[in-house]
Amino acid sequence: QVQLVESGGGLVQAGGSLRLSCAASGRTFSTYAMGWFRQAPGKEREFVAAISWSGGSTYSYYADSVKGRFTISRDNAKNTVYLQMNSLKPEDTAVYYCAGRVGIGVLTTARSYNYWGQGTQVTVSS
Repeated sequence: QVQLVESGGGLVQAGGSLRLSCAASGRTFSTYAMGWFRQAPGKEREFVAAISWSGGSTYSYYADSVKGRFTISRDNAKNTVYLQMNSLKPEDTAVYYCAGRVGIGVLTTARSYNYWGQGTQVTVSS
């Protein structure tokens, strides 16, 4: 069983930055495909970013709404994936979830993942 624990959420003014972290249990983290999703009140959970690692190369993909502002990265030695969020906007306000599954691939749909964290709140004030 894989456990994912997010941290780093909070309240920030528009234009500010936050870095989310997701710590994973397990000794084979490098084989996990990881992603970030978010869910705002009254809205469906949506894809934010995904990352995969294979053969020493890292692959990532972003939703159009965050491209150029958010950066996903991973530290396999620390079993951790990060989401650096810059130039935050009020519409980025949501609960952010870390997701994972064993395997290679940049996965953009929630149903592709079978491990989820508890979520961390990000609030961007205008």
